[in-house]
Amino acid sequence: MNTPLPDPAASAAATTPAALTAIEPEPAWRAAAQRCAAVAAQFADAVDSEARFPTEAFTALKRERLLSAMVPAAYGGASLSLADVGAICETLAQGCASTAMIYAMHQIQVACIDEHGSESPWHRQLLAQLCEQQWLFASATSEETIGGNMRTSACSVEADSERFSIEKLAPTISYGAHADAILVTARRTAESAASDQVLIVALREQTLLEKRGAWDSMGMRGTCSEGFRLVATGLAAQILPTPFAEIADQTMLPVSHTLWASVWTGVAADAVNRAKAFYRAQARSKPGANSPAGVRLAHAVGLLQMMQARLSVALDAARAAHAARLHESQADAPLAAMLGFASDMNTLKTSISTIALDVVHEVMMICGMAGYKNGTPYSVGRHLRDLYSAPLMINNDRIAQNTASLLLAQRPAAPGRA
Repeated sequence: MNTPLPDPAASAAATTPAALTAIEPEPAWRAAAQRCAAVAAQFADAVDSEARFPTEAFTALKRERLLSAMVPAAYGGASLSLADVGAICETLAQGCASTAMIYAMHQIQVACIDEHGSESPWHRQLLAQLCEQQWLFASATSEETIGGNMRTSACSVEADSERFSIEKLAPTISYGAHADAILVTARRTAESAASDQVLIVALREQTLLEKRGAWDSMGMRGTCSEGFRLVATGLAAQILPTPFAEIADQTMLPVSHTLWASVWTGVAADAVNRAKAFYRAQARSKPGANSPAGVRLAHAVGLLQMMQARLSVALDAARAAHAARLHESQADAPLAAMLGFASDMNTLKTSISTIALDVVHEVMMICGMAGYKNGTPYSVGRHLRDLYSAPLMINNDRIAQNTASLLLAQRPAAPGRA
C-alpha cells in the first residue's frame, strides 16, 4: 500500500498550538502605563530642575486609574499582581524616576492596608474610597530621634476605645504635602517598648503638617521628601489591627525591595536605550569604524539582563511566600524558609541598587560628553543622580549587617537536599 505524503500545511495546522498562532492582546494596564510614562518623560527635566511634585504624571495616573491597580476588584481596583505593578514601576521609571518612586511607595502602602486591614470595615472602606477618588498614600516611618530605623519609634499613640491622637517629628515624608493619607508608625502606648509599634492611617483632613525642612537633593528631586511635624487625630478604627513588626516583615519590606528594584531597573533600562541610540548614531556616522563603545555597551546590556533576571527570581519568591502564608499561619511557617526569604529580599535590594549605578556609569562612558551634558538625547546625568539614592534608601550597610545575621541563623541544607 502506498502511503500518501503528508500535506505540510495541514500538518502544521494540526501540530501548532493555537496559542502560538495568535498574538496575545496587550493588557490594558500596560498600555495605560506607557501613556503615563510618556507624560512623565515630557516633564521629567522640569520636575528635576524645580524639585517639584510630578503633577502632570499623577494627573495621568489618576485618569488611567492606576493608583488602584493593586486593590482587589471587590473594592473597585484592578487586582493586579505584584509582578504587574512592578512592571508599571519599571515602565514609569523609563520616563521619570521620581514619578516611578512615588508610585512604588504609594503601592507599598496599599499592599499593607490590603494585606493587614482586610478584616477591618474601616480599612475596607478606605480601599473603596481609594479606588473611587484615586487617592495617593504616603508613609511616615522615620523619626528625628530615631533616624531611618523604622522598626523603632519614640512617639506614641494616645488612644481610647473611640479616638486616637499622634504627634511625630519626621525628617522625611516623601510627597507628604500632596498625599491624601499618610501611614504613620508609633509606639502602641506611652508605656510600650520602642519596638512595640502600630501603623495608623492619618487622613489629610485630620492631619496637620508643619514643614520643618526643604528638599534640595542631588537626585529623586520630584519626591519632595521634606521634613514635617505631623499632628493627627481620628478614629481608633484607623489603627491597623496587625502589629507593625508583622506588617514590616510580611509585606512592607518585601514589597518595598521588589518595587524599588523595579524602579531602579527601569532607570537603568532607559539609560541603556540611550546608549544603544548613541552607538547606532556613531556607527552610521562612521561606517566600518571599530568603536570601543561596543564592548562597554555589551557589558551594560549584560548587567541590565542580570538585574532583570534577579528581579524575576525575587518576584517568584514573593509569590511563593504569599501563597504559603495563605495556607499556613506565620507561626507554623518553617523558620528556614522565613529566614531565607528575608535574606533573599535583602540581597535583592543591595544588589540591584548597586548594579544599576554600574550600568549608568557604563552608559556615561559610552555616550561621553553627550551623556554628561544636560539637554541631549543621550543625557544620563539625572539617571545617575537619581540612582545614587538607591543604596541610601534603607542604607545598604544596615541591610548587609542584617543579612549577615540572617545567614548566620540559617542552617546549610543537608547533602542531596535543595
